[in-house]
Amino acid sequence: MTFDDLTDRRRAFANKWQGMEGFSGVAPDDGIAMWVADMDFDAAPCILEALQKDIDTGFMGYVGDPAPVTRAVCDWMAAQHGWNVQPDWVSYSHGVVAGFGMVLEAFSDPGDGVILFTPVYHAFFGKTRAMGREVVESPLALRDGRYEMDLDALAGQLQGHEKIAVLCSPHNPGGRLWTVEEIAALDDFCKAHDLLLLSDEIHMDLCFPGAKHVPTAVAAPGAVSRLVTITAASKGFNIAGGETGFIICEDTALRARLAEVQKALGGTPNRFGMIMTRAAFSGGAEWSAAARAYLADNFALWRDRIGALPGVEVMDMAATYLSWVDFSGTGMSPAETLRRIGGEARLAVSPGAQFGTGGAAFHRFNLAMPRARLTEAIERLEAAFADLQ
Repeated sequence: MTFDDLTDRRRAFANKWQGMEGFSGVAPDDGIAMWVADMDFDAAPCILEALQKDIDTGFMGYVGDPAPVTRAVCDWMAAQHGWNVQPDWVSYSHGVVAGFGMVLEAFSDPGDGVILFTPVYHAFFGKTRAMGREVVESPLALRDGRYEMDLDALAGQLQGHEKIAVLCSPHNPGGRLWTVEEIAALDDFCKAHDLLLLSDEIHMDLCFPGAKHVPTAVAAPGAVSRLVTITAASKGFNIAGGETGFIICEDTALRARLAEVQKALGGTPNRFGMIMTRAAFSGGAEWSAAARAYLADNFALWRDRIGALPGVEVMDMAATYLSWVDFSGTGMSPAETLRRIGGEARLAVSPGAQFGTGGAAFHRFNLAMPRARLTEAIERLEAAFADLQ
């Protein structure tokens, strides 16, 4: 089981490489893709074997009974995250962003406010606005090098039209694992202000060794009547192309409202995504542990080298493979740092402004790649900012 294979994915049917030039101006021929959040690793052998077995049947029709997949989901949640999910709490969506949209459709109306703790995953902004809802940004406070929710400040800015608060847990792009106390405080806030709490936990299976993700439902068991969780195997197992997310909702009334929206929208789960999800959660634990250890070592190397550049701060993280780097201490504008990163180092990254208020001085780097490629990216950055040294 190795993650050091330097497979050339530039010609693969992959947006991360094929789309990088259009996104960043960095061509794949001489650039390194560090933007789209998927990994430059092969999927776990158990996933590839399950797909091959299905292909060998020659049947490519609609997926059958989802019960075995749901059972695998429930077993994984119990074993890995201490959450005793029941099968009837689980439904499926065409990826987590689609599930996010389903929840917005079910529990808010056009013009309603959706609270995003920024900076945060950029797709939430576009989806919220495309559905006619208003983005309400609640800037995270940066204290001692990590983000914290400022619920007192948020209380002072509420206008009364807010219906949903979105928690990104683990946090993208900060890599934070929220504490039980922080999640419980957010639950109390939502209860006091009559808000649905939508917990995006797609990065749940990317915690570094020694770190632990606590599902919102476990941290705040009293939130059941106003909690919906969206997640997937896609990030943790590098199977985002399967476009299969799942929505977990314990409360019967909330599930009924959500089911109405799902029925109206129609559609069935992606066949291959369901197969991959079942395989990942049934036989992928060893691969997952090895991947997380490798990613933690990648981050340690990155932090030590890039964090040594004068004026550059690498935010510490305990989960994900997405490093959030602050260049404000260099005295350069975001445009200048991005010019050096893309134009000189030839790295395609995600500009921090995409992630909302508080992100402008940062850039997000995807570290999920073989260590030799990461080392090359580090050397390119060191050269691009050599004048600081």
